[in-house]
Amino acid sequence: MTSADTPTQPTGERPPRILLIDTFRGIALIAMATYHFTWDLEFFGYVDPGTATQGFFRLYARAIASSFLFLAGVSLVLAHGRGIRWHSFGKRLAIVAGAAIAISVATLFAFPQEWIYFGILHNIALSSLIGLAFLRAPLGIAFAIPILIVAGMIIDATVMPGILQSPLFDTRWLAWIGFSEFPPRSNDYVPLFPWLAALLTGIAITRLAIIRGWTGRLAELQRNDTILAKAGRNSLIVYLVHQPILLALVYLFSLISPAPAPDPRLVYMNSCQPSCLRETGDAALCQRFCGCTADKLIGEQLMTPLQSGTISAQDNRIQIMAQECSISAGQP
Repeated sequence: MTSADTPTQPTGERPPRILLIDTFRGIALIAMATYHFTWDLEFFGYVDPGTATQGFFRLYARAIASSFLFLAGVSLVLAHGRGIRWHSFGKRLAIVAGAAIAISVATLFAFPQEWIYFGILHNIALSSLIGLAFLRAPLGIAFAIPILIVAGMIIDATVMPGILQSPLFDTRWLAWIGFSEFPPRSNDYVPLFPWLAALLTGIAITRLAIIRGWTGRLAELQRNDTILAKAGRNSLIVYLVHQPILLALVYLFSLISPAPAPDPRLVYMNSCQPSCLRETGDAALCQRFCGCTADKLIGEQLMTPLQSGTISAQDNRIQIMAQECSISAGQP
C-alpha cells in the first residue's frame, strides 16, 4: 500500500482532543504577546528604534509566525483529515478572513503608512485553503513541497541572491505573494511564500503521526486542561484583543512617564542600514551611505518631513542626495 492509499486518519470514533496542541498554541500566544509588547515599547519610545525588527526579535517574530502556521496545519488535518467538513471549514475560514479584513481596515486608519495588508491571519486563511489539497495528496508530495519552498528561500538568500524576487511584486496588490524586492512597509507582513511551508509541514507531520498511530500517545501526554490550553482553544479572540490592551496600557504609562524623544538620526540609520544591506550585502558601504544621507537630510532640514511622511523617499531632493552619497560611499 502506498502513502497515497493510506487513510489519512483511521476510521471509527473521532480521536480524543490533543490538549498538548492547545497548550503549544497557548505558549505561542504568550510569545506573540511578548513580541508585541516589545513593539509597543519601541512605538512609544521606551526602547531603541529598530529593536523589534532587527536581530534577535526579528528571528523571534519569524519563529512565532512559523509556529502559528505549523499549528494551523496540524489542526487542519485533525479537523478534516478523514473528510473535509465543508460547513465547519467555511465557518472558520469566514471568521479568520473577516478578522484579517477588520485588522487591515483598523490599521489603515491607525497606521496609514504601515497598515497590515497581509499579516498572519491573512496568511492562515489563504494557506488553509491551499492546505486542503494536501490532506489527501501522496504523503511524499506533502513533505516535498515545503522542503522545496524552504530550499528555494535558502538559494534566494545565499547562492543566487534575488533570483525569486522582482520589482513587479513591489506593490501591495502583489507583495502578499512573497516575491517582491522591496515590499511596502507593514506592521505585520507574512507573505504566502515562504510561510506557506510552515502550514504544509504541519499537515505532513500530522498525517504521518496519524498513519504511525502516534496521536493516541500524544493525547495521553496531557490529560488535565490548563489556562494555556484554554487560551490556545480561543487563540483568535486572544489575538484580536491582546494588542489593543497592551497598547492602551503602554499609552497610559506614557502619560505618567513619557519616554525621551528619539534621536531622529538613529531612527533613520536603523531603518536605512538594514534596507541597504539587503540590497548590497556590504555593511561598510551601507554605513557610509546611510551616514552620508542622514547628515544631508539633517543639514537640509528634511529628516523630520521624511520620517513624518510629509515627503516621500521619491522626492527629487532626496533622490539627488542618494545619488551623491552613493558616489561618495563608493557604491558601484
